[in-house]
Amino acid sequence: MDKPYFSVDFNEMIDVDTVLLSAGDWKVDAGGVIVQLREGMLVSVYMDDMSENGKIDNLVANGVVTKNAVGGWAAIVKWCCRIDSDGIRPESKKTRSI
Repeated sequence: MDKPYFSVDFNEMIDVDTVLLSAGDWKVDAGGVIVQLREGMLVSVYMDDMSENGKIDNLVANGVVTKNAVGGWAAIVKWCCRIDSDGIRPESKKTRSI
């Protein structure tokens, strides 16, 4: 893994290409490594999901860490992930390395 791989909830999108990432400056990646977040960091994100056939087929995306500039319900979160142009897709259909 050349970049951190973080679990997120794609139901917590604050706009069409931005998902909430972390309330603090540190987040544990999928391998159990504690990663310090910083503006501009390239990351991969995923959310557990299943295919129509009931097989594991997580939703995945690549993106960049950005500071949260949104208020309201999302104001307590400091860091977000702005998803790249490949968007969110099932892992079975990924086009670039996650």
